Amino acid sequence: MLINFINALGLLYEGMRKKFPVLQVALDFINLARAIKAGEEALRGGADWIEAGTPLIKSEGMNALRALRERFSDAIIVADMKTMDVGALEVSMAAKAGANIISILGAADDETVIESVEEARNYGVEIMADLIGCKEAEERAKVLEKLGVDYLCVHVGVDEQMRARDPLMALERIAHAVGVPVAAAGGINSEIAGSVVEHGADIVIVGGAIIKAPDIAEATRKIKRAIVEKKNVRSQLYKKYGYAQLRDAFMRVSTANICDAMHKRGFIDGVFPICRGLKMVGTALTVKTMDGDWAKPVEAIDLADKNTVIVISAGKRAVWGELATWSCKVKGVAGVVVYGGVRDVEQIREINYPIFARYICAEAGDPKGFGEIGCEVVCGGQRIRNGDWIIGDDNGVVVVPKERALEVANRAIDVMEREDRIREEIKRGGSLASVLELLRWEKRG
Repeated sequence: MLINFINALGLLYEGMRKKFPVLQVALDFINLARAIKAGEEALRGGADWIEAGTPLIKSEGMNALRALRERFSDAIIVADMKTMDVGALEVSMAAKAGANIISILGAADDETVIESVEEARNYGVEIMADLIGCKEAEERAKVLEKLGVDYLCVHVGVDEQMRARDPLMALERIAHAVGVPVAAAGGINSEIAGSVVEHGADIVIVGGAIIKAPDIAEATRKIKRAIVEKKNVRSQLYKKYGYAQLRDAFMRVSTANICDAMHKRGFIDGVFPICRGLKMVGTALTVKTMDGDWAKPVEAIDLADKNTVIVISAGKRAVWGELATWSCKVKGVAGVVVYGGVRDVEQIREINYPIFARYICAEAGDPKGFGEIGCEVVCGGQRIRNGDWIIGDDNGVVVVPKERALEVANRAIDVMEREDRIREEIKRGGSLASVLELLRWEKRG
């Protein structure tokens, strides 16, 4: 009889596995109305499960789950609670609000896991253990399976994604180490969704690559096709850039996106573009010189290359003009920032080369050679070192510290993509204030 029971369980589990792979769409909004709209579009595009993301739950509480259950009565709803303590209480809260699957943190104490699993059984719901932050993820996954969780999630967090960590890194090992279905989350788009399934994921969790899309239904269809066919679909969107693609990433975003990604920092105050409509991206070659002494700025051109932006700290009299601009243009130098004076503006505009300056001044000094190349400079309140990234456009110039460049580039891409979605919602008849519910989120007290 015991053998028959075990066989029956095996057949039941095989029946479950036939449902896989599934696409779980994470509604990582802080605004319930936006989340519901996105959920409607995602289900229309073929999403299998809908997730109330952690930001949504923290913002809206259990009412988010109740609203999703009321709107999507037949859908599988996942509550990304990320429970770390009081497991029974939080599982019961989410279950009573309408969740089918509730996430807890794999790093939680064993007793919390046991309490969560037992409470889930009482309510007829399931537990997904998220391995985010687990140092020995494979070993922890085996323990969690023994403790009774229904699913395991291999998760690369958003902050880790900004440093371009590979979401497939641990997936295959864990999928082979356990018998329960495994989910994968973190930076997944259509370009890697097929590979995620091939590496062992039964559940593919996608947030940004769907909910940031202007057409969520179409984005969902594209990723669902990649999952079902186990075939990656090329995309230039919703991907994380590595060190080799840093310039490409910065070329895609505006200086405004970068300032937002840096928490309103990085802007070089007081410089403006001489030529409008040009983009400048490169690493800094710094120059410090005296008022009007143009020797070191011109000498720096010979040390620069196509990936260099020459950044000059100077005085009000011009240290840059037409002939220096021609030298950079011919050599292919990425651009020039003069925290000081330039002249020959009419000719520079004819050359159509990216020069950003603080002053326009007809008077220049003599090339005396005072100053230094490659030293640290301060321009417009920003400390700039050799190798820091400099980005300029019609909004002005920003500096990104070289040790943070990868993270900031990916965060700026994320800012741009989220704005793309907000723009689409405005075009459908909203306003910026109404889409973001600004009145509701104004600071109180």
